Amino acid sequence: MNTYETINAQANAAIDELFYAADTLKKGDMLVIGCSTSEIMGKLIGTGSSVEAAKAVMDAVLPKVKERGLYLAVQCCEHLNRCLVVERECMERYGLQQVWVKPQLHAGGAFSMEAVARFNDHVMVEDLRGRASAGMDIGGTFIGMHMHPVVVPVHAKTRHIGDANVTMARTRPKYVGGPRAAYDEMPHR
Repeated sequence: MNTYETINAQANAAIDELFYAADTLKKGDMLVIGCSTSEIMGKLIGTGSSVEAAKAVMDAVLPKVKERGLYLAVQCCEHLNRCLVVERECMERYGLQQVWVKPQLHAGGAFSMEAVARFNDHVMVEDLRGRASAGMDIGGTFIGMHMHPVVVPVHAKTRHIGDANVTMARTRPKYVGGPRAAYDEMPHR
């Protein structure tokens, strides 16, 4: 059964695993989350949005994101062209393009509505210009377009939140050079 407690515990485990794998995140980096609460509740994406599931996930991730000094970017659904909810400070820091729309239950989704309700000074932006340093995709929402290359999958033990599949990723700088190039050690998890 997909209760608040179960969803919250799974989301807590997933975000902890992501932070463990993405241990190079620094204050001011962006973390993007796309979340289908319909999928969490065992329904087809976009067919059964759940405010309770959105609250359970947000209760798990937002305090941990804030504790690390990161910016949370919440992706809306395809009906809003996957625009995102961010804090105004994030938009200004990264030079993102503001758009005018208000997420609704079936156009944007319950998780983006929860972000609007909880962020201090939310704005809607068109995209992240590929600048997110880590991400979590709950229910097949396709967040990869918001992450900067090179995207590295995080193979976590937590693979579901409710009934939704969870995939996570971190980024690393591109390797450049040729046969004479040398590279500093970088943590790989």
